[in-house]
Amino acid sequence: MRIEQFERADASILHADLDSFYASVEQRDHPHLRGRPVLVGGGVVLAASYEAKAVGVRSPMPGHEARALCPTAVTMPPRFDAYMEASKAVFNVFRDVTPLVEGISVDEAFLDVSGLRKISGTPVEIAERLRERVRIDVGLPITVGVARSKFLAKVASAVGKPDGLLHVEVGRELDFLHPLPVRRLWGVGAKTEARLFDAGISTVGQIAELGESRMCGLLGRGTGAHLYALSMARDPRRVETGRRRRSIGAQRALGRRIKSESDIEATLLAIVDRLGARLRKADRLTRTVVLRLRFQDFDAVTRSRSLPDPTDSTETILAVARGLLDDAMPLVRERGCTLIGLSLTNLADHGAVQLVLSFDGDDHAAALDVAVDSLRGKFGRDAVTRGALINRHHGDDAPMLPD
Repeated sequence: MRIEQFERADASILHADLDSFYASVEQRDHPHLRGRPVLVGGGVVLAASYEAKAVGVRSPMPGHEARALCPTAVTMPPRFDAYMEASKAVFNVFRDVTPLVEGISVDEAFLDVSGLRKISGTPVEIAERLRERVRIDVGLPITVGVARSKFLAKVASAVGKPDGLLHVEVGRELDFLHPLPVRRLWGVGAKTEARLFDAGISTVGQIAELGESRMCGLLGRGTGAHLYALSMARDPRRVETGRRRRSIGAQRALGRRIKSESDIEATLLAIVDRLGARLRKADRLTRTVVLRLRFQDFDAVTRSRSLPDPTDSTETILAVARGLLDDAMPLVRERGCTLIGLSLTNLADHGAVQLVLSFDGDDHAAALDVAVDSLRGKFGRDAVTRGALINRHHGDDAPMLPD
């Protein structure tokens, strides 16, 4: 889809992005870790502090590789309840600054501060106060990019890291954008970057110089037009509020050690249990289950299956997930599995769907789901567990980013 020219009168979109979120929470909660390299996650690095990133550690990286690069790093087990609590506190700050907040993930959001100049000051002044409040009220560092578009604001926050504020001034957008490497553009991954490099293109400015038609010839009509538009700082999208996520998911890193099929299935059980509870808590239904597997060679595959009727039943979701895993098990046996993820997509609001009635009068499964959710909510996630999960450790569990 072609992106047409759109410009605001001023740079009034903020992209606020917490710095090394999981690792920063660990450093906040454990003062002896401040200033030291910190890794979150054992088998696979889920997050690394900037002290660890300075020597080349990245996520997701196998833990043994990260520790070889940074032998002095402290490895911490993930604490997702703490991370979600910190995320809620930060988003409360965002919404206190402006009602126009579009969450992108647990640690970043776009904010529209247009129209606030008379009561709150310039966008840069608002961004400065936002950073100070997150630091004081939540105890975390955050970087903010300020620009006329969401794309430029996000690029600015990435360039401004860590713990910074970068303002892309009106009329200076191309001066800021064109010297940057092509990987700064949305949609440029390792393969696209390599193709551009082979064509002698390494900066955003060179994409702009090449022109839209030649970019389309190089990368195809859709990708070429998209990247050319971004190279010219064209992005008409507005900050969207009240948008409900289209999927929820979770993934667990299994590490490099070979896991048995029973271990992999037990990990899937644990993920499904957690997602079922999240789905019901959000009062949503799912129609499509997506399984993602990553192998020893870091290649990944996805498998999906749609249901005839939307559901929030744990047992129904589990049956579909097991079927997908069974279908993929030959690949797992051949290539090993280092990560398993599950997403529930095609979500619908519970009240907007006509549910299928049970003609056998047996609604015990739904009642059981509700009872288990209630017990776990009152006494903790481990208060009730499946027999297959007793005395098992399932690796590092990380929430997938919303679509």
